[in-house]
Amino acid sequence: MPSESPKSEKDGAPLLRRFGLMQATALNMSNMIGVGPFITIPLLMSALGGPQAMLGWIVAVLIAIPDGMVWSELGASMPGSGGSYLYLREGYGRETFGRLMAFLFIWQFILSGPLEIASGYIGFARYTGYIWPGMTQPATLLVAAAVGVLNIVLLYRRITSIGTITVSLWIGTLLTTLAVIITGAMHFSAARAFDFPPGAFTFSLGFLLGLGAASRVGVYDYLGYYDICYIGDEVKNPGRTIPRSIIISVIAVAIIYLAINLSIIGVVPWREFVPWDKHPESGFLVSAMMERIYGAKIATVFTAMVLWTAFGSVFALLLGYSRIPYAAALDGYFFKVFGRLHPTKRFPYVALIVLGMISIICSFFSLDIVIDALISTRILVQFIGQILALILLRKRAPEMRRPYKVWLYPLPCLVALIGWIFIFATTAWPVILLGLGTLALGAVFFFVWSWYTKRWPFAYAIPTTVD
Repeated sequence: MPSESPKSEKDGAPLLRRFGLMQATALNMSNMIGVGPFITIPLLMSALGGPQAMLGWIVAVLIAIPDGMVWSELGASMPGSGGSYLYLREGYGRETFGRLMAFLFIWQFILSGPLEIASGYIGFARYTGYIWPGMTQPATLLVAAAVGVLNIVLLYRRITSIGTITVSLWIGTLLTTLAVIITGAMHFSAARAFDFPPGAFTFSLGFLLGLGAASRVGVYDYLGYYDICYIGDEVKNPGRTIPRSIIISVIAVAIIYLAINLSIIGVVPWREFVPWDKHPESGFLVSAMMERIYGAKIATVFTAMVLWTAFGSVFALLLGYSRIPYAAALDGYFFKVFGRLHPTKRFPYVALIVLGMISIICSFFSLDIVIDALISTRILVQFIGQILALILLRKRAPEMRRPYKVWLYPLPCLVALIGWIFIFATTAWPVILLGLGTLALGAVFFFVWSWYTKRWPFAYAIPTTVD
C-alpha cells in the first residue's frame, strides 16, 4: 500500500539513508527547541496571568506524547518523503479521498509552514532589540524581513551535508539552553517562581479559554517532534529509528522546557513581563535575565547565542519544508510548478522561493497572531486528519508491515484527538474562521482543478504530473 521509496532528483537512484538515531533526534529537537522557549514564555504567562500557565505546557505534552505515537506508527510503516502528505494520501485512499486530503495538507502547509518559519524571524528581530537599544517597530520588521531574505539566499543552492548541519545546529541550541538552565538553577528562588496570584486555579470559562491559549503556546513550542518523518527515506533502520527519535525528543524537550521555564521565572518575577505586550523587555526576556545576573557584556554574548539558535531553526525549517510541496508535485498531488528543480543546482527552487517569501510576509504580524493562526490552520487536516488516517489504515490494511504499533491502541488516538479539539475550540473565532476558510478555499481549488483536468472525483485515472 505505501508508495515506493522516492528516487533522487537526478538519476533515479534511491536516496542515501544518512540519519541514524542521533541525527534523527537532533533534527527533531533542534526544530522543537529553536528559539521557541526564549520568545514564548511571556505569551505563556500572559495567557493565565501567572505561573499557573505552566499547565498549558502540561496539556501540550499530554497531547504530544500520544500524537507522537501516531506519527511513530505511520512513519515506521511508510518511511518515505513527505510525512503527513504521504500518510493522508495512503490512509484515505490514494485514488479517491486521499487525493483531496493530500492536496489540502499541502494547501494549508503553504500557509502554516511559513507561519512557523516567520515566528523564528520575529523572535530573531525581537532579540536583536537587546543589542540595538531603541529599535523602532519599523526597524524590527525590517530586521525580520532581512533575516528571511538571507535565509532564502543561503538555501538557494544544493545542500549535501544536511546531517552535519543538523547536528551542529543542535549543539548550538543545547549550549544556549544549558546556559539558561544552569544560570537559573544557581539563582533560583522558589518564592519568586511560584508566586501565584489570587484565584489562580479558580475554574471558570475564562480559565478554560486561558488554558487553551497557554496550551497553544505549548503546542507551538513542541512542534517538530515529528520532523524526521518528512525525510523518512533518508533514515537508517526507519522502523526503529523513527519511533525512538520521536519519543526521546518529546520526553527530553518536555524536561528541558520545564527547566527553562522555572529557570527564568525563578530569577525574573513574572509580573515584570506580564502582560507581554505592555513590557518591551518581554521581547528579549532571557537577555534581560542574563544582564540582571552577569551584566550587559555577558548578556550580549548570550543574545548572540540566541540569535544563532533562532537562525539555525529557521534555516532547518525552510530547508525541510521546501521539499514537501516539491514531493507532492512530483507525485501528481499538487501543482506541477512546485516540482521544478533549479536547472544547474538541482534543488526545488520554486517551492523554496514561494515558502520563503510568504514567511517574510507573515513576519510582519505579531507573534501571538502568528502562533494562533499556525496552530488552528494545521490542526484539522494534519493532526486530526492523520489520527483518522491511522485508524482507517488499521481497518483497511491490517496486513501492512508495522515495525511499531501505537501502545494501548486506540486510547492514545482518542486522547490526542480530544486534545486537538480542545486546542482548536478555545481559539478566538477570527482565527478559527481563518483555519476553516483556508481549508474551504483549498477544497474549492481542488475540485475546480480536478474538474478542469478530468481527475477524481470527475475521473479515476491518477496522473503523474499536475498542470
